[in-house]
Amino acid sequence: MSSDVVALLIAAFGIGIVVGLTGMGGGALMTPALIVLGVPPTSAVANDLVAAAVNKSVGAAVHWSEGSPHRAVAGWLMLGSVPTAFAGAFIVRAVGGEDAQDDFVKTAIGVTLLVAASTYAFRLLLELRRGPDLTKGSAEPTVRPLLTFLVGVVGGLCVGLTSVGSGTVMMVALLVLYPTLGGVRLVGTDLVQAVPLVVAAAASHVIVTGVDWSVLIPLILGGTPGTYLGARIANRVPQSIIRRGIVIVLALTGLGLLGVPPLWVAAAGVVGIVAGTLAWRAWRARHLHLWIS
Repeated sequence: MSSDVVALLIAAFGIGIVVGLTGMGGGALMTPALIVLGVPPTSAVANDLVAAAVNKSVGAAVHWSEGSPHRAVAGWLMLGSVPTAFAGAFIVRAVGGEDAQDDFVKTAIGVTLLVAASTYAFRLLLELRRGPDLTKGSAEPTVRPLLTFLVGVVGGLCVGLTSVGSGTVMMVALLVLYPTLGGVRLVGTDLVQAVPLVVAAAASHVIVTGVDWSVLIPLILGGTPGTYLGARIANRVPQSIIRRGIVIVLALTGLGLLGVPPLWVAAAGVVGIVAGTLAWRAWRARHLHLWIS
Protein backbone atom coordinates (compact mmCIF):
# COMPACT_ATOMS: atom_id res chain seq x y z
CA MET A 1 0.00 0.00 0.00
CA SER A 2 1.60 3.27 -1.15
CA SER A 3 1.91 6.35 1.02
CA ASP A 4 -0.51 8.21 -1.31
CA VAL A 5 -3.23 5.62 -0.73
CA VAL A 6 -2.66 5.74 3.04
CA ALA A 7 -2.91 9.54 2.98
CA LEU A 8 -6.18 9.33 1.06
CA LEU A 9 -7.58 6.76 3.49
CA ILE A 10 -6.66 8.92 6.49
CA ALA A 11 -8.10 12.07 4.90
CA ALA A 12 -11.33 10.30 3.90
CA PHE A 13 -11.70 8.76 7.36
CA GLY A 14 -11.11 12.07 9.15
CA ILE A 15 -13.47 14.02 6.91
CA GLY A 16 -16.02 11.21 7.21
CA ILE A 17 -15.96 11.70 10.98
CA VAL A 18 -16.67 15.42 10.55
CA VAL A 19 -19.54 14.63 8.17
CA GLY A 20 -20.99 12.17 10.66
CA LEU A 21 -20.63 14.66 13.50
CA THR A 22 -22.17 17.66 11.78
CA GLY A 23 -24.23 16.35 8.84
CA MET A 24 -22.27 18.71 6.61
CA GLY A 25 -21.67 17.89 2.97
CA GLY A 26 -18.32 16.15 2.51
CA GLY A 27 -17.52 17.80 -0.82
CA ALA A 28 -16.71 21.11 0.86
CA LEU A 29 -13.93 19.37 2.79
CA MET A 30 -12.93 16.38 0.67
CA THR A 31 -12.39 18.07 -2.70
CA PRO A 32 -9.97 20.71 -1.32
CA ALA A 33 -8.19 17.95 0.64
CA LEU A 34 -7.68 15.96 -2.56
CA ILE A 35 -6.23 19.02 -4.28
CA VAL A 36 -3.83 19.57 -1.37
CA LEU A 37 -2.78 15.89 -1.67
CA GLY A 38 -1.83 16.49 -5.31
CA VAL A 39 -4.93 15.28 -7.16
CA PRO A 40 -5.74 17.57 -10.17
CA PRO A 41 -8.83 19.71 -9.49
CA THR A 42 -10.95 18.18 -12.27
CA SER A 43 -10.08 14.65 -11.12
CA ALA A 44 -10.70 15.60 -7.47
CA VAL A 45 -14.22 16.79 -8.32
CA ALA A 46 -15.02 13.71 -10.41
CA ASN A 47 -13.86 11.16 -7.85
CA ASP A 48 -15.42 12.97 -4.90
CA LEU A 49 -18.78 13.11 -6.69
CA VAL A 50 -18.75 9.37 -7.41
CA ALA A 51 -17.88 8.59 -3.78
CA ALA A 52 -20.56 11.02 -2.57
CA ALA A 53 -23.15 9.31 -4.77
CA VAL A 54 -22.49 6.05 -2.91
CA ASN A 55 -22.43 7.55 0.59
CA LYS A 56 -25.48 9.81 0.16
CA SER A 57 -27.56 6.96 -1.28
CA VAL A 58 -27.15 5.01 1.96
CA GLY A 59 -28.20 7.94 4.14
CA ALA A 60 -31.10 8.87 1.87
CA ALA A 61 -32.41 5.28 1.90
CA VAL A 62 -32.59 5.32 5.71
CA HIS A 63 -34.45 8.64 5.80
CA TRP A 64 -36.81 7.57 3.00
CA SER A 65 -37.73 4.35 4.80
CA GLU A 66 -38.54 6.35 7.94
CA GLY A 67 -40.69 8.78 6.00
CA SER A 68 -38.80 11.89 7.12
CA PRO A 69 -38.19 13.72 3.79
CA HIS A 70 -40.63 16.32 2.49
CA ARG A 71 -41.14 14.76 -0.93
CA ALA A 72 -42.72 17.76 -2.65
CA VAL A 73 -39.84 20.05 -1.65
CA ALA A 74 -37.30 17.42 -2.67
CA GLY A 75 -39.06 17.00 -6.01
CA TRP A 76 -38.92 20.70 -6.91
CA LEU A 77 -35.26 20.82 -5.91
CA MET A 78 -34.50 17.83 -8.17
CA LEU A 79 -36.25 19.42 -11.15
CA GLY A 80 -33.92 22.39 -10.91
CA SER A 81 -30.71 20.72 -9.79
CA VAL A 82 -30.35 17.59 -11.91
CA PRO A 83 -30.04 19.29 -15.35
CA THR A 84 -27.58 21.95 -14.16
CA ALA A 85 -25.55 19.39 -12.19
CA PHE A 86 -25.24 17.21 -15.30
CA ALA A 87 -24.15 20.26 -17.33
CA GLY A 88 -21.29 21.04 -14.92
CA ALA A 89 -18.59 18.81 -16.42
CA PHE A 90 -19.43 19.92 -19.96
CA ILE A 91 -19.16 23.57 -18.93
CA VAL A 92 -15.72 22.83 -17.47
CA ARG A 93 -14.66 21.05 -20.68
CA ALA A 94 -15.76 24.06 -22.75
CA VAL A 95 -13.34 26.31 -20.83
CA GLY A 96 -10.31 25.09 -22.80
CA GLY A 97 -7.35 22.77 -22.36
CA GLU A 98 -6.48 20.71 -19.30
CA ASP A 99 -4.54 23.49 -17.55
CA ALA A 100 -7.30 26.01 -18.19
CA GLN A 101 -9.88 23.55 -16.84
CA ASP A 102 -7.87 22.93 -13.68
CA ASP A 103 -7.44 26.67 -13.09
CA PHE A 104 -11.14 27.29 -13.68
CA VAL A 105 -12.23 24.51 -11.32
CA LYS A 106 -9.74 25.58 -8.65
CA THR A 107 -11.05 29.15 -8.76
CA ALA A 108 -14.67 27.97 -8.79
CA ILE A 109 -14.03 25.78 -5.74
CA GLY A 110 -12.36 28.69 -3.93
CA VAL A 111 -15.32 31.00 -4.55
CA THR A 112 -17.84 28.28 -3.65
CA LEU A 113 -16.00 27.52 -0.40
CA LEU A 114 -16.21 31.18 0.64
CA VAL A 115 -19.94 31.12 -0.16
CA ALA A 116 -20.29 27.82 1.73
CA ALA A 117 -18.46 29.27 4.76
CA SER A 118 -20.75 32.30 4.78
CA THR A 119 -23.93 30.26 4.38
CA TYR A 120 -22.82 27.72 6.98
CA ALA A 121 -22.17 30.52 9.48
CA PHE A 122 -25.59 31.92 8.62
CA ARG A 123 -27.08 28.47 9.23
CA LEU A 124 -25.57 28.37 12.73
CA LEU A 125 -27.02 31.79 13.52
CA LEU A 126 -30.42 30.77 12.16
CA GLU A 127 -30.49 27.60 14.24
CA LEU A 128 -29.51 29.54 17.35
CA ARG A 129 -32.13 32.19 16.66
CA ARG A 130 -34.88 29.58 16.21
CA GLY A 131 -34.21 28.32 19.70
CA PRO A 132 -34.27 24.89 21.35
CA ASP A 133 -38.01 24.34 20.80
CA LEU A 134 -38.46 25.73 17.32
CA THR A 135 -35.54 23.80 15.85
CA LYS A 136 -37.64 20.65 16.01
CA GLY A 137 -40.40 22.14 13.87
CA SER A 138 -43.84 20.62 13.60
CA ALA A 139 -45.99 22.69 11.24
CA GLU A 140 -46.37 21.44 7.68
CA PRO A 141 -44.71 24.09 5.49
CA THR A 142 -46.33 25.61 2.41
CA VAL A 143 -44.35 24.52 -0.65
CA ARG A 144 -42.86 27.40 -2.67
CA PRO A 145 -42.28 25.79 -6.09
CA LEU A 146 -40.56 28.58 -8.04
CA LEU A 147 -38.09 29.59 -5.31
CA THR A 148 -37.36 25.95 -4.51
CA PHE A 149 -36.78 25.23 -8.19
CA LEU A 150 -34.35 28.20 -8.47
CA VAL A 151 -32.45 27.00 -5.40
CA GLY A 152 -32.11 23.66 -7.15
CA VAL A 153 -30.81 25.32 -10.32
CA VAL A 154 -28.11 27.29 -8.50
CA GLY A 155 -27.20 24.48 -6.12
CA GLY A 156 -27.00 21.95 -8.94
CA LEU A 157 -24.66 24.19 -10.90
CA CYS A 158 -22.39 24.64 -7.87
CA VAL A 159 -22.21 20.89 -7.32
CA GLY A 160 -21.73 20.15 -11.01
CA LEU A 161 -18.79 22.53 -11.25
CA THR A 162 -17.13 21.98 -7.88
CA SER A 163 -18.84 19.07 -6.00
CA VAL A 164 -19.54 21.60 -3.20
CA GLY A 165 -22.96 22.88 -2.20
CA SER A 166 -25.48 20.07 -1.72
CA GLY A 167 -24.94 19.85 2.04
CA THR A 168 -24.05 23.47 2.75
CA VAL A 169 -25.51 26.11 0.43
CA MET A 170 -28.72 24.21 -0.36
CA MET A 171 -29.29 23.26 3.29
CA VAL A 172 -29.21 26.93 4.32
CA ALA A 173 -31.61 27.82 1.49
CA LEU A 174 -34.03 25.18 2.81
CA LEU A 175 -33.74 26.63 6.32
CA VAL A 176 -34.66 30.08 5.00
CA LEU A 177 -37.50 28.93 2.72
CA TYR A 178 -38.98 26.41 5.16
CA PRO A 179 -38.28 27.55 8.74
CA THR A 180 -40.98 25.26 10.18
CA LEU A 181 -39.52 22.13 8.60
CA GLY A 182 -38.21 19.99 11.47
CA GLY A 183 -34.51 19.17 11.79
CA VAL A 184 -34.84 15.48 10.89
CA ARG A 185 -37.10 16.23 7.91
CA LEU A 186 -34.70 18.95 6.80
CA VAL A 187 -31.76 16.54 6.71
CA GLY A 188 -33.87 13.83 5.09
CA THR A 189 -35.15 16.20 2.40
CA ASP A 190 -31.64 17.42 1.64
CA LEU A 191 -30.25 13.89 1.43
CA VAL A 192 -33.03 12.61 -0.83
CA GLN A 193 -32.73 15.49 -3.28
CA ALA A 194 -28.94 15.22 -3.19
CA VAL A 195 -28.86 11.66 -4.51
CA PRO A 196 -30.07 12.32 -8.10
CA LEU A 197 -28.22 15.65 -8.01
CA VAL A 198 -24.88 14.05 -7.15
CA VAL A 199 -25.48 11.05 -9.44
CA ALA A 200 -26.15 13.40 -12.38
CA ALA A 201 -23.04 15.45 -11.61
CA ALA A 202 -20.94 12.31 -11.14
CA ALA A 203 -22.20 10.80 -14.41
CA SER A 204 -21.20 13.84 -16.45
CA HIS A 205 -17.77 14.00 -14.83
CA VAL A 206 -17.22 10.28 -15.45
CA ILE A 207 -18.11 10.85 -19.12
CA VAL A 208 -15.79 13.84 -19.46
CA THR A 209 -12.96 13.07 -17.01
CA GLY A 210 -13.34 9.44 -15.94
CA VAL A 211 -12.46 8.12 -12.49
CA ASP A 212 -9.16 7.22 -10.88
CA TRP A 213 -9.70 3.97 -8.98
CA SER A 214 -6.60 4.58 -6.86
CA VAL A 215 -8.36 7.73 -5.56
CA LEU A 216 -11.97 6.57 -5.56
CA ILE A 217 -11.57 3.31 -3.63
CA PRO A 218 -9.72 4.91 -0.66
CA LEU A 219 -12.39 7.63 -0.54
CA ILE A 220 -15.13 5.05 -0.12
CA LEU A 221 -13.17 2.69 2.15
CA GLY A 222 -12.06 5.52 4.44
CA GLY A 223 -15.13 7.74 4.31
CA THR A 224 -17.80 5.16 5.11
CA PRO A 225 -16.44 3.99 8.50
CA GLY A 226 -15.46 7.56 9.36
CA THR A 227 -18.99 8.79 8.77
CA TYR A 228 -20.39 5.93 10.84
CA LEU A 229 -18.02 6.67 13.73
CA GLY A 230 -18.80 10.40 13.61
CA ALA A 231 -22.52 9.70 13.77
CA ARG A 232 -22.01 7.39 16.76
CA ILE A 233 -20.08 9.95 18.82
CA ALA A 234 -22.01 13.04 17.71
CA ASN A 235 -23.88 13.35 21.00
CA ARG A 236 -20.64 13.30 23.01
CA VAL A 237 -18.79 16.04 21.15
CA PRO A 238 -19.46 19.82 21.47
CA GLN A 239 -21.09 20.63 18.11
CA SER A 240 -20.76 24.39 18.47
CA ILE A 241 -16.96 24.43 18.52
CA ILE A 242 -16.66 21.95 15.64
CA ARG A 243 -19.10 23.82 13.42
CA ARG A 244 -17.48 27.20 14.02
CA GLY A 245 -14.13 25.59 13.28
CA ILE A 246 -15.47 24.28 9.98
CA VAL A 247 -16.56 27.78 8.96
CA ILE A 248 -13.01 29.07 9.50
CA VAL A 249 -11.43 26.09 7.70
CA LEU A 250 -13.72 26.53 4.69
CA ALA A 251 -13.00 30.25 4.48
CA LEU A 252 -9.23 29.87 4.78
CA THR A 253 -9.15 27.00 2.27
CA GLY A 254 -11.18 29.07 -0.17
CA LEU A 255 -8.78 32.00 0.17
CA GLY A 256 -5.81 29.67 -0.37
CA LEU A 257 -7.31 28.19 -3.54
CA LEU A 258 -7.92 31.69 -4.86
CA GLY A 259 -4.21 32.44 -4.57
CA VAL A 260 -4.24 34.70 -1.51
CA PRO A 261 -0.71 34.81 0.00
CA PRO A 262 -0.25 32.46 2.99
CA LEU A 263 0.56 35.35 5.34
CA TRP A 264 -2.76 37.03 4.57
CA VAL A 265 -4.57 33.72 4.95
CA ALA A 266 -2.98 33.22 8.37
CA ALA A 267 -3.93 36.78 9.39
CA ALA A 268 -7.49 36.18 8.25
CA GLY A 269 -7.54 33.01 10.35
CA VAL A 270 -6.47 34.84 13.50
CA VAL A 271 -9.02 37.61 12.92
CA GLY A 272 -11.71 35.04 12.17
CA ILE A 273 -11.04 33.07 15.34
CA VAL A 274 -11.02 36.12 17.62
CA ALA A 275 -13.80 38.13 16.00
CA GLY A 276 -15.92 35.05 15.32
CA THR A 277 -15.71 33.85 18.92
CA LEU A 278 -16.67 37.26 20.32
CA ALA A 279 -19.53 37.69 17.84
CA TRP A 280 -20.83 34.18 18.54
CA ARG A 281 -20.83 34.73 22.30
CA ALA A 282 -22.66 38.04 21.94
CA TRP A 283 -25.26 36.55 19.58
CA ARG A 284 -25.75 33.49 21.77
CA ALA A 285 -26.09 35.56 24.94
CA ARG A 286 -28.68 37.77 23.30
CA HIS A 287 -30.87 34.90 22.15
CA LEU A 288 -30.49 32.95 25.38
CA HIS A 289 -31.83 36.04 27.12
CA LEU A 290 -34.77 36.19 24.69
CA TRP A 291 -35.60 32.50 25.24
CA ILE A 292 -35.57 32.91 29.02
CA SER A 293 -37.67 36.08 28.92
